[in-house]
Amino acid sequence: MNIALTSQIKDLLSSPKKCVIIGHKNPDGDAVGSTLGLDLFLKSIGQNSQVVLPNDFPEFLKWLPYTDTVLNFEKQNQQAVKAIEQADVIFTLDFNSLSRVGDVQSSLEKSKAQFVMIDHHQQPDDYAFITYSDTKMGSTCEMIFHFIVALDGAQHITPQMATLLYTGIMTDTGSFRFASTTAVTHRVIASLMEHGAENAQIHQNIYDTNSTSRIKLLGIALDNLVVIEQYNTAYITISQKELDDNSFKKGDTEGFVNYALSVLGIVFAIIFIENKQENIVKISLRSKGDFSVNEFSRTHYNGGGHTNAAGGRSLLSLKETVTQFISILPDYKDVL
Repeated sequence: MNIALTSQIKDLLSSPKKCVIIGHKNPDGDAVGSTLGLDLFLKSIGQNSQVVLPNDFPEFLKWLPYTDTVLNFEKQNQQAVKAIEQADVIFTLDFNSLSRVGDVQSSLEKSKAQFVMIDHHQQPDDYAFITYSDTKMGSTCEMIFHFIVALDGAQHITPQMATLLYTGIMTDTGSFRFASTTAVTHRVIASLMEHGAENAQIHQNIYDTNSTSRIKLLGIALDNLVVIEQYNTAYITISQKELDDNSFKKGDTEGFVNYALSVLGIVFAIIFIENKQENIVKISLRSKGDFSVNEFSRTHYNGGGHTNAAGGRSLLSLKETVTQFISILPDYKDVL
């Protein structure tokens, strides 16, 4: 974080404020880790702070410290709306467009608070009073660490804060294997371990606690895998019935798309997951090299993200979405 941004933030927080911290809809490890990590830091420097998330987050993240303090906008709507209405400062973390927060968007648009965006996704919208955007960062949790250090707050990092930030960095960098993982990332991880993050335990809690139903669902996803060799592309489909038959819980399909990307020769992978409740097909996209799934998703699926990892959605049926996807691929033959 540069000197000018640091100065702005210090001025903004020079006196006690009512702060609300918002993460994106369907929060992942980076969203949960960064919002709660920032929340604990703000409280440690005398600010009044509250995390609001648009909806629930996966079961495999609920062991994280202080998750019970989060206001779920869907389930605790009146409390969440009141917190947003009374906020002096609203931090928006791990998203850069208000369209990414679902029903929370209306409350945010009515707010007279000063907004601070902290995010690492491409092409940020211009809605914030202060914008800390760095698309080269592998996670928002890494940005929160730099934010804390820039505000001379490293001494406030507790083992709980370190655990939250470590978790977000680990999950958003694919356990430190994505190209966004830099030497600086590893130095941040080392510092978090020095502050009390227990790396082996965190990894076990996230990745080694699979339910029988999730393992069976993964088997179905792999059985549904289709490889289109001429486009170096692979895709997976999961229907609502397949989810229901395997007692689907939020987060159960996390990482499934990476299995498609791991197939020899594949540079573009995508998973289509039917969601009858929202009447959409949820889409996750991954790539290797220079092929931008961010641009692909923005163009075709009302989504976005990073060059090699993005999300989106389709309003067509699952079958129609796949048919349309296959029809689009010839337009990308030269880059695939």
